[in-house]
Amino acid sequence: MIQQRTITAAEMRGINRSAVLEIIRRESPIARTTIAKGLEISLPTVMRIVDTLIEDGFVRPQGESEWTGGRRRPLLEFNADGNVVLGVDMGGTNLYGAISDIGGHIIAEVDLERRGAAGEECYALLEKLIDDLLARSELAGRRVRGIGVGAPGITHHRAGIVKWAYPLKWRDFPLKARLHERYKLPITVDNDVNLAALGEFWFGAGQNVKNMILITVGAGVGAGIIIDGTLYRGSSEASGEIGHMIPGREFLGHTYVDFGALESMASVTGIVKQAQEALAAQPEAAARATSGEQIVEAAARGEAWARTLMDQVVDYLTLAVANLSVSFDPELIVLRSGQSRLADVLVKPIARRMQGTMPAPAPLVVSNLGLRATVMGAIVTVLHNTSNFYIVHKLS
Repeated sequence: MIQQRTITAAEMRGINRSAVLEIIRRESPIARTTIAKGLEISLPTVMRIVDTLIEDGFVRPQGESEWTGGRRRPLLEFNADGNVVLGVDMGGTNLYGAISDIGGHIIAEVDLERRGAAGEECYALLEKLIDDLLARSELAGRRVRGIGVGAPGITHHRAGIVKWAYPLKWRDFPLKARLHERYKLPITVDNDVNLAALGEFWFGAGQNVKNMILITVGAGVGAGIIIDGTLYRGSSEASGEIGHMIPGREFLGHTYVDFGALESMASVTGIVKQAQEALAAQPEAAARATSGEQIVEAAARGEAWARTLMDQVVDYLTLAVANLSVSFDPELIVLRSGQSRLADVLVKPIARRMQGTMPAPAPLVVSNLGLRATVMGAIVTVLHNTSNFYIVHKLS
C-alpha cells in the first residue's frame, strides 16, 4: 500500500496559485473579487498570488477596472501573447516545429523532411529546426518559456530520455540533457501522442470533458489517455502503445518487436505495405499507391483493392476503439492522422461498425488540431513545468 503523506505549505501555495492562474486563463479579463468568490478563497490570498503571477509575467493588468471598496484596480488578463513556447513533433516522416503563444495561437511554423534520417543525423535536424525557430523575428519582445519535444516512442518524461523510438532509431537517448546543454531553456520531452492528447484536451475537441482518449493513425498507431484531467502514463510510461494491441487470434504466436500487430494492419505504414503487396503484379498501379492519401482516393474512386483494404483498416481500428471505450469509459475519443482526409474518412465507418456492440460507446470525433496537436501539448507541458502547476483530485 502506498504511504499517504501530508501536504506542505509550499505545495498548498502552489495549488492555490495553479487554481488562480487557470481561472484567469479561462475567463480573463476577470476581477480579483470574482476569482476569490469563484475559488472560495480570501481576497488577500488572491491579491498575493496575483502579484506573483504579474511579477512572473503570466498575468497582466487589463485596461478596465474593478471596485473593491478602497480603490479601483485593473482587471486581470492572461498574458498569452507576451509568452511563447517552441514545440516540435518528431513523429511521422517530417519534423514539424512551431512557435506558439501560451494561449495556443501559432506564430510561426517550420517543416523539415526527415528523409529517413535516424540516430545522430535526426538529432542534428532537430537542432537545425529549433535554431530556425529561435532566429525568427516573431520572437522579438516575447519571453520564450521553454522548448517541448514529442518523440515517437516510449519516453521517460521526467528524465527526458527516449527509451526506444523505432522510427528515429533512438534507444536510451538523453534528449532533454542534450537540448538543455545547448539551449539553456526549460526543456520538456514526452511521447508525441501524449503531447497531442494534452493539446487536444486543452485547446481542441476535448476542452469541455475530463476523460478523453486521442488515437493517432500515422506511421504507427498510438493513443494518449486523459483521466480526470490528467495524462495517464502507466507504470513504465508506455500506456497508449496501442499499436501493439492484438487485434485477433490469428496474430497470436508471432513476434512483434519494433512494429506492433495492430499497426502492421492499420497504420499508414501498414496500409501502404499491404497496398504494394496487393498490386505487386501491377507496377503502374503500385506507383500510385505510395501514401495514405492516394489509397483513400483510390477507394473513393471505387477501386476494388483499395475499398477492400480500407474496409479491413476500419475493422481493425474499430476493435481498438471499442476496446478502449469499454476499458476506460471516456467521454470522448478523438481520431487524428497526419495524412490529410484519413481521419475524416475513418470516423463514420468506425462509428457504424460499433453500433450495437456496447451499451454506451464514447462519441468519436475528428481532431480539430491535426498536425498542430503535439505542439499544442508542448505548450501545456512547458507552461505547467514553469509555473509550478498542480491539478488536485478529491476522492469521493
